[in-house]
Amino acid sequence: MAANRWTKEQLKLVFHLYCQLPFGKLHSRNSEIIELAKLIGRTPSAVAMKLVNFASLDPAITESGRKGLEGASKLDREIWDEFHADWEKLAVESELLRRSLDANALIADEADEQLISEDFTGETRKVVTEQRIKQTFFRRAVLSSYRGRCCMSGLSEPRLLIASHIVPWSKDKANRLNPSNGLCLSAIHDRAFDKGLITIAADMRIVVSEELKRTKEAFVVEVFVPLEGRVIELPERFAPQSEFIAWHRNELFVDNRR
Repeated sequence: MAANRWTKEQLKLVFHLYCQLPFGKLHSRNSEIIELAKLIGRTPSAVAMKLVNFASLDPAITESGRKGLEGASKLDREIWDEFHADWEKLAVESELLRRSLDANALIADEADEQLISEDFTGETRKVVTEQRIKQTFFRRAVLSSYRGRCCMSGLSEPRLLIASHIVPWSKDKANRLNPSNGLCLSAIHDRAFDKGLITIAADMRIVVSEELKRTKEAFVVEVFVPLEGRVIELPERFAPQSEFIAWHRNELFVDNRR
């Protein structure tokens, strides 16, 4: 490797991991960083340093007063821009690149294929694999950004958390995997948000529909009605984009569909 320069492929893998790790875990002792370093022939310290270089490009980090490690290269910025321009392509490409370097991942892939019907064609199997990759990336990116807690209730049981799309998967292909199009919600809050029974105002305050506020159902009265006017817990990174929030409020929220 000439002058030990980082390759574009290595940087894609590092940024792919950056999206999926909490900011506080970007250090050389992290087992996922150690594993990636081994795969790409770098030291854990070098990978951790590059992760913090990426953090220096992240406005969600810098605007909060935290700082990444200055010295991000032109190629670092190029990778950052490529991901933000096409989340789906880069997420799938990076995961498949990683699997090509990791024998254990190949074994896992073979085990996963046992879950796929023998009637499926090779093309269908590829689609299922890519779909799983996309869903896993989006979930990890969103949950890590919200510190593994529902942004409305504070629930932290991972089995009850959903990486919820603000603009639904079917409505905006370009932003299906954009973590800024996601909220970490409990399963029940996700369902209410998905059905437009609750939404978020421009100032990130929760808005509860009149329909829910009129109900006498004890669970709704105790769980949903008190959310009115409460500010959601904002993520460390990938803050919800205002245009996505506005779309949900204008297009899905039941009070605005009458």
